[in-house]
Amino acid sequence: MPADSPENLSLRGNSKHHAKLTNKLALANSDNKKSSPFDFLKHLQGCHKGDKLKGIHKLKTYLEHFGYLNYKNKSQANNDDFDDLLESALKTYQLNYHLKVTGTLDSKTVSKMMMPRCGVPDIINGTTRMTSGKKNQRHSSTSFHTVSHYTFFPGSPKWPPSKFARLQGYTTADIKIGFYRGNRGDGSSFDGRGGILAHAFAPQDGRFHYDADETWAVGATPGAHDLETVALHEIGHLLGLGHSSVEAAIMFARISSGSTKGLHSGDIQGIRALYNV
Repeated sequence: MPADSPENLSLRGNSKHHAKLTNKLALANSDNKKSSPFDFLKHLQGCHKGDKLKGIHKLKTYLEHFGYLNYKNKSQANNDDFDDLLESALKTYQLNYHLKVTGTLDSKTVSKMMMPRCGVPDIINGTTRMTSGKKNQRHSSTSFHTVSHYTFFPGSPKWPPSKFARLQGYTTADIKIGFYRGNRGDGSSFDGRGGILAHAFAPQDGRFHYDADETWAVGATPGAHDLETVALHEIGHLLGLGHSSVEAAIMFARISSGSTKGLHSGDIQGIRALYNV
């Protein structure tokens, strides 16, 4: 989608325009009955090592996208064989999300995997803050300039010890926010309603994107995701944090609709450790 699309202008223009767009996004999507892009998982429930079942290649793609798999042989990645690597990846996923580690795609694992989530991988370059991994590297910058009109924030973004200042100019901002659909060539595509909600990039890229096909609202609204909760999560990535295995943490990858969430003590400890403060 072009950078000057109406969705992307929402956080650059005046606050009235953004409020109208927020309402438009929520209302336009509220009657959308389109199935989730993760629905394929339901048809694979119960599969395990040794199985050959149509659609297993989609499970491999899912786990590869979120950092759990890395096939060197692409034909192995594209077939429908439930192999040793897939079992190992599934066990790691289950460990990270406090599920029974069976290596089988059981009902609880399917339920967890189908929840709307952040598009950032849980494991990046072999490292993760989740149960199966290690701590991230430290970063130094603690001052960020954000594009003006954070109209969905009651105050400034709440990540300590960072300080945020609002700017009128989009091009000079350190943090840039937009609404996008589908594949816009940044290496992380959106998939329509009900799958990936948003994604952000590592320091010091500064971009985070909402999926414009989702239902968005300000605050806890049934059937919609809270803009501030998702923003707080994605800004955590911009500051250098990865996903957490703690469900109460803002950096937990799964984000429920109809609710809001703030910083957990683990989030604060993580950012303080990352910046050595």
